Amino acid sequence: MTDVSSAAPLLQVTQLSKQFPGVRALDGVSLSLYPGEVLAVIGENGAGKSTLMKILAGIQPPDAGEVRLDGKVVSIDSIQAASKLGISLIHQELNLADNLDIGSNIFLGREPHRWGVVDRRAVDRASKELLEQVGLDYSPRTLVRNLSVGQQQMVEIAKALSVQSRVLIMDEPTSSLSQRETDNLYRVIHSLRDAGVSIIYISHRLGEVTDLADRVVVLRDGHNAGDLAKSAINHDNMVKLMVGRDFSEVRAYTPRPLGEEVLSVTGLVTAMHPKHPVSFSVRAGEIVGIGGLVGAGRTELLQALFGVVPPLAGTIAVAQEDTSITCPIDAIDAGIALVPEDRKQHGLILEMAVRENCSLASVKRDQNRGLLNREEERCICQEMVEKLHIKTPSDQQIAQVLSGGNQQKVVLGKWLAMKPRILLLDEPTRGIDVGAKREIYQLMEELAESGVAIIFVSSEMEEILHLPDRALIFHEGQLAGELAHGELTEEAVMHLATGTVVAA
Repeated sequence: MTDVSSAAPLLQVTQLSKQFPGVRALDGVSLSLYPGEVLAVIGENGAGKSTLMKILAGIQPPDAGEVRLDGKVVSIDSIQAASKLGISLIHQELNLADNLDIGSNIFLGREPHRWGVVDRRAVDRASKELLEQVGLDYSPRTLVRNLSVGQQQMVEIAKALSVQSRVLIMDEPTSSLSQRETDNLYRVIHSLRDAGVSIIYISHRLGEVTDLADRVVVLRDGHNAGDLAKSAINHDNMVKLMVGRDFSEVRAYTPRPLGEEVLSVTGLVTAMHPKHPVSFSVRAGEIVGIGGLVGAGRTELLQALFGVVPPLAGTIAVAQEDTSITCPIDAIDAGIALVPEDRKQHGLILEMAVRENCSLASVKRDQNRGLLNREEERCICQEMVEKLHIKTPSDQQIAQVLSGGNQQKVVLGKWLAMKPRILLLDEPTRGIDVGAKREIYQLMEELAESGVAIIFVSSEMEEILHLPDRALIFHEGQLAGELAHGELTEEAVMHLATGTVVAA
């Protein structure tokens, strides 16, 4: 780690501002980054983090302000310009061609040539050195589609290092990683820092920031909210700067009266884990957490319940009536709704307005003689914007420009308009800030109190320990065990999730 008290900044951002229609994303933001430093940039959704990083990566131009590299003012008017300056951005949604091999991805568009053709030996030789640097023991000829998300992340880092990046920007790099892959990423980050690479690390997981960051810059509503030196980095200090007050993410558990059995699953078999039938039931007003490691079969279970990938065998009873669910329409008709893990790919149509997204699920129900019911659409959107506190300048705002937390609320609003009796939530707080998390937790409690049965998948241990009335823990497709709220401890969950203890 560089001693910032004596070193000169590698990168300086001064009074950067950026405005979009109806939204001032950045308003006079400044920061400094030193050689060999891990600088965490944190803030609630909509604080301006993504806009700032896109400006530094040459994706968007600023309206005002300047950027200095090695003390000299630079113009970053394209991704190519950023790359030439040694600045690389690794997006949360990885940007690789999965039909090409590792080496081809690392040098895509910059392939070495010999006698007018790509010098494949040079590609393989250089790629092998880069892969060793990031700890990925694979042949450069391996197809990217055959790698896990964590391994693909290492390819992205290798790609950035291939252009001698001096500044590496990581946006929510662990959001889809297993614990083992996260540990490997930590090792690579420490190695890069020791080699003099400067890293800007964006994460909503404050535990990661505490572990990794040498310094923290906090943004709030497009402004600088404060900085924290290494010795001052802790959860409470970060949250106070992010939200401007003391804040507890997960409220104390309060038991509530439960209703009749609303969902009964017997011998359900998914295509991903055909050897492990799953059985369980859920009562009205009950919140059930689904825990386990990445690849345990949690998402596949929710997709089977919603008919995205129909189950191979088993029965599903809703309100004690056997229900055939072969597609999402069957599930919707039965009163089941699914908020998927990837809101951008499967939950929203990003190019459409907030109003149109809010009414997508209810279009058929609310049609007026076969035509869109525009008035009902407007009323639904207005109700959801108010109920869920969706921050948008108008209901005609394009969903793509909303923050992650507000996009998630739009997806929730779309399904709440259908008044479901069973709500399936897959990683409902992935990639959103502590304030939006708190609002979603509160909404879950309110829905449960109104009688809605909620089943949620989460990779965050704190959510599994504190939110549900009961948790089902999966291990490699098998329901390893069930824990009542009073039995939920980190040790008990991990014993089941790792297969140390498996229910008979």
